[in-house]
Amino acid sequence: MEKLKYFQDIIKNNRKNTAFRDFLKEVVSWSTVVLYRNNGIISKFPETNRIKSVIPNKEFENSRDDLINHWIDYDFSKNFFDNFSDLLLTINIFDFIVYWAVENVFFSDMTLNSRNVYLWFTIINNCENIFYSFSVKDNFKDVFHSVSVYQNSSVVFSSSWVNESYKIFYSRFINNSNNIWFSSNLTGCSECLFCNDLVNCSYYIENIKYEKEEYLQKKEELLRDKHKYLDYYKTVQKVWKNYNSTNVVWSGFHNSIDVKNWYYWYNVKNGNNLIFVWWINGNENMYDIITAWAPKASDLYWIMWANGENLYICMNVTNSSNIYYSYFVTDCSYCIWCIWIKNRSYCIFNKQYTKEQWDELADKILSSMENDWSLWKFFPWRINPFYFNDTMAWLLWNFKKEEVENDWFMWRNEEVKVDIPEWFNVIEITPPARASLPPQLRGTEGEFVSNYQWYDSNWNWHINPEIQNVVIKWEKWNYYRIVKMEYEFLMKYGLPIPEIHWMDRMKLNFWI
Repeated sequence: MEKLKYFQDIIKNNRKNTAFRDFLKEVVSWSTVVLYRNNGIISKFPETNRIKSVIPNKEFENSRDDLINHWIDYDFSKNFFDNFSDLLLTINIFDFIVYWAVENVFFSDMTLNSRNVYLWFTIINNCENIFYSFSVKDNFKDVFHSVSVYQNSSVVFSSSWVNESYKIFYSRFINNSNNIWFSSNLTGCSECLFCNDLVNCSYYIENIKYEKEEYLQKKEELLRDKHKYLDYYKTVQKVWKNYNSTNVVWSGFHNSIDVKNWYYWYNVKNGNNLIFVWWINGNENMYDIITAWAPKASDLYWIMWANGENLYICMNVTNSSNIYYSYFVTDCSYCIWCIWIKNRSYCIFNKQYTKEQWDELADKILSSMENDWSLWKFFPWRINPFYFNDTMAWLLWNFKKEEVENDWFMWRNEEVKVDIPEWFNVIEITPPARASLPPQLRGTEGEFVSNYQWYDSNWNWHINPEIQNVVIKWEKWNYYRIVKMEYEFLMKYGLPIPEIHWMDRMKLNFWI
């Protein structure tokens, strides 16, 4: 085991100062935010020769105990990554990851103990009615088009980083607040519009205090311009404040020490390049991480979606320790280059060994990787099974198509229509100027989105329920639709029909 620590230290020393852009390109490009139709199945994996067949999650889980029989011996005539690719191509892959205690979960990945989840990723622990959102955790209800919503909140729409708050619309970095619109960096506030950097304030518009009655009147008037909502949100402040943190680089640190290059996280000591890393009790020694939040998570290096200790260059690893170069393993320890297995220890390429055999072979393989300078490298681009422009890396940085294709990434050129029934009629987005016209002057019914929403003579907001029976074609050619619970939410809170594709709504919630 002392020799194993030697290899761990090599990985640590080579991975502590990765440039953020390289981290996005190499690691975050494995985090897709789009689903596909693959051989008749809705899946997070597109059809490609980089994986074997896709099977439903339930079928995959029922077969996981047998995966210990799907192993290969390490071929020292090949490098490690070619060996890994050989093993990957022998095993059927899940359509998407759905953990236990879920109900009415459709087209979603990384879902646990939640209900009514539609078309998005990483929804964890007692969440209900979550649509088109990313990273929602711990006791939430009614969240639409949002990113990073934590701890005991409800009614959140088109917002990012919301914590213990209620009725938050088109806002960023909101903590312990309620009834907030088009605002940023508020703590302990209520009834605020177009505000920034306030603490314990109520009845404010553009950081100016109003009496309650005057505020409510102005609020009603300002919120009537529904066709401007998207433009308002695009102007909301994107600079996040630092709180109770020391020796940190970039903004938005909460309760953290010695960290640089982050994106939506807090309670970390010692880290670099972190996205969605959070736990109330804190995490330590976290480097190049996307999504790691659990009661016990420390000494993680180049990890995507994991919790545990001493994890090195892994993806989708839960409740495990001392795992190296592995993909989707659960409740395991001392595994190297394993895929999909659970409840195992001392495995290499899915093959079971004794502790003594494992120590000897692990030392031999790791030494060969050190000698060919691959020990500290992430999985190569040529085996990445996702289209680069459908991943979180693309949302966070403006990579060029030519650059990523030259590095053997795949690039999607086709339309996104994964949840679109073929028989639905297609309508188009109305230019904003037409939205203010009365219905009789807007054109043929069913042609544009604006035909389906309007004010009546008493300023009551209406959305035609037939919007649920059409497909909307965005100007940049991707398609989307309005589903029943989304329609009900829009009506209840007087919101306009979204007029950009759901993936681009998410992009507004990410920022660098």
